[in-house]
Amino acid sequence: MSQLSCRDFTVALGDRPVLEGVNLTIESGELVGLIGPNGAGKTTLMRAALGLIPASGHCSLAGLDDRNRARTVAWMPQDRSVAWPISVEALVMLGRMPHRMPGQRPSAQDHEQVAAAIRQVGLEGFEQRAVTRLSAGERTRALIARALAQQTPMIMADEPIAGLDPAHQITTMQTFAGIADSGRSVLVSLHDLGLAARHCTRLILIGERRVVADGAPVEVLTADNLARIFHIEAFLQSTDHGPVFQSLRVLGP
Repeated sequence: MSQLSCRDFTVALGDRPVLEGVNLTIESGELVGLIGPNGAGKTTLMRAALGLIPASGHCSLAGLDDRNRARTVAWMPQDRSVAWPISVEALVMLGRMPHRMPGQRPSAQDHEQVAAAIRQVGLEGFEQRAVTRLSAGERTRALIARALAQQTPMIMADEPIAGLDPAHQITTMQTFAGIADSGRSVLVSLHDLGLAARHCTRLILIGERRVVADGAPVEVLTADNLARIFHIEAFLQSTDHGPVFQSLRVLGP
């Protein structure tokens, strides 16, 4: 079942075209990595698909009101700032709001989902700590927990592993992989091509204002694509432990 479909999707910021004629589909059970260099339009594509910025063309999320959109997709933006000193538990509980009527108190199920999400990101014992007292990496994990608690068919996360140490980068990607294995969908933008190659079932490469490649990691991370879009040479090898990717050098003009 398709969770997100975009056809002839075009986005411009002011008079500057950012993406033109994008076609993509995200199916249930997929962990899809959205990759591309800085400024390629990864964040713009996700925000436009959610209806947060104007776009033309077709997107399956278009026309949903805020409540139904929040029940369909959990959005984790790149901005990790939290301006008020609410507790970790209260922050994660915000992910349950689409499942309650206005003014309704959290149910036992809400509390169970919040506790499970906090466990998934390894923040047990932090439930009553103010979010403003967390490190940047801990705050990122709390925001991931909020998205997990939302229990939507799809999660969209913009650079969710940025600022995390290697262990938590791996566990976060494993968490997303587990969500996909359960039949839900995850679309994440990533700069770490090694983690993208290792954990994603599919990669979508954005560059030159369009989708340059869409497929399995080995089909997308080709020498030609890496040279043309990222201007790098890299090593990619399938091993008994899974794909191993390493950037080697920047290519000259």
